[in-house]
Amino acid sequence: MFDIIIIGAGTAGIAAYKEAIKHTQNILIINDGPWDTTCARVGCMPSKVLISSANRMHDIQHAAEVALKIEANINTINVMPHVRELRNRFTAATLKDVNSWEASHKISGHASFINANTVQVNNSTYQAKSFIIAVGSTPSFNPQWKSALRDRLITSDDIFELPELPESLAVIGSGVIAIELAQAMHRLGVKTTIFARSRKVGTLTSPNLQMLAQKELQAELDIKFEVLPKKVESSQSGIEITYEENGSECLLIADYVLSATGRDSNLQHLKLENINDAFTDLRNLPVDDQTKQLLHYPIFIIGDAKTTTPIQHEAAHEGKAAIHNALNFPEIQSIKMLTPLGIVFSSPEMATVGQSFKKLKGNNIEFVTGLVSYEKQGRALVLGKNKGAAEIYVDKISRKILGAELFVESAEHLAHLLAWIIAEELTVDAALTKPFYHPTLEEGLRTALKHARRQLNSIETAD
Repeated sequence: MFDIIIIGAGTAGIAAYKEAIKHTQNILIINDGPWDTTCARVGCMPSKVLISSANRMHDIQHAAEVALKIEANINTINVMPHVRELRNRFTAATLKDVNSWEASHKISGHASFINANTVQVNNSTYQAKSFIIAVGSTPSFNPQWKSALRDRLITSDDIFELPELPESLAVIGSGVIAIELAQAMHRLGVKTTIFARSRKVGTLTSPNLQMLAQKELQAELDIKFEVLPKKVESSQSGIEITYEENGSECLLIADYVLSATGRDSNLQHLKLENINDAFTDLRNLPVDDQTKQLLHYPIFIIGDAKTTTPIQHEAAHEGKAAIHNALNFPEIQSIKMLTPLGIVFSSPEMATVGQSFKKLKGNNIEFVTGLVSYEKQGRALVLGKNKGAAEIYVDKISRKILGAELFVESAEHLAHLLAWIIAEELTVDAALTKPFYHPTLEEGLRTALKHARRQLNSIETAD
């Protein structure tokens, strides 16, 4: 019997293994598929390569924003090979690490539970005192469309394998993956159309910022809000998409349809019902948010196998921390959670830090909102990136910074600063004692903090 069996070798599983071998060599890691990560192979890294090329091309074509006259002739033929070249470099680094592990610790194959301490892989059974489940997720898609369109219906797992940029693309969805890839393709010259089930883009929950993002992105992209295809079918001219808009039936022809409507957990393949009959409802699995334990069993589910925030750094953190609960079972502890931090690499970028506007409202927390517009912010004007705004949420009583949402240039950097401030539980007053160099985008955060402080001081004066 093994001390621990880890199922899945993505970001969470790899982090779990690397922590576990510090404490025991009686360990097994099982993986079905490639021994690298979603992030490196089909997620964070290749998408950012594509976005980088797209944004560089956009900046060249819009050089007039910084008073430059350019006649550009840009050839995009090497974009997709470039994406794969860098992607392969990232996956090679991960595989080099995995290949250095003890061979007897690794099994390739599909695992399924027989009972709470036994799994079957490749017609053999293995038992363990505890399990870490880190099987990840896969993109969801309409199976009927897949049957009709075959390789013309693609997901984020497929798009980076396109030999070259298509001439046209229809994107289903308006979440993180949809917006990032659609905007990148559009900026690279691909005729891109987005079909959105709702009137929402990305992850912003602030009504003010959400409306701003919709307006800004729709000015650049062809987004059809609250419109989904009624019918899709393959024809000699391409994929014919029939939809209704403003009361009229319309037809769009595209080379490919990109399904970016979310991801499905791979837990469905593990036969968890053999552990407990109640585990057939995967959406409501009794997994403790603080310990990651599955009900009362010595089984811990981590990473994006079950989460509302499939974020790489959180998966790695959970993988490392959950090992100690697995090895010390039944003595388990809450995993110290990181300050929530989510970034969308759109342009402008979106970010949510700490508690979102929606979460604060839902928890009936009394807070003020410090707001700054970047349309006239000095550094943003200099860069020709003067779009969007940022909101910082401050507790009315403690004056501590609770969260923020951003839709601005370089939100990825501003969000990190705010995450660290929130982790240190700083008040708005303490944050304003920190240096803000001039001229920088960070000065906008100071403007928002001052706006929040004025509101707090007015409340105290009124009281």
